[in-house]
Amino acid sequence: MHPTFQSHDHSHCAGDNLARAEALMTERGARLTPVRKRVLEILLEAHRALGAYDVLQRLATEGFGNQPPVAYRALDFLVEQGLAHRIQRLNAFTACMHVGESHAPAFLICRKCDTVAEAPVAPVRAALEATAEGLGFALERASIEAIGLCPNCREAA
Repeated sequence: MHPTFQSHDHSHCAGDNLARAEALMTERGARLTPVRKRVLEILLEAHRALGAYDVLQRLATEGFGNQPPVAYRALDFLVEQGLAHRIQRLNAFTACMHVGESHAPAFLICRKCDTVAEAPVAPVRAALEATAEGLGFALERASIEAIGLCPNCREAA
């Protein structure tokens, strides 16, 4: 079972990820401003995707402002830096669980509880590239988002 779907010390998981993000930003000379850091913390609270307005509501209640650009700028920065991913299907964002690693995950999204797990995509990507090549298509980028039921929701059903 994927670690995201297993019971685990999520505060440890989130804390480690935040520490890696801070170290990476320092190494890159990029600034994790208080708003950016808070948005990342919000995304790290659970393995779920959140919409920009959900993040904005949280920021507003905490005194960071209530204008949409506040959330969108922070989310854009986090995605650009590889600290978060945009889930196209949900028009939402999730914290990257492999900060600092070069990867292109497939997203496994539970349709009941909205849990999002990052799965290795190398075998799928290789098959997609081979298929594209066979059609004369030069694949540059692909986003793979799979919808289904996580083990917990399957068990409950």
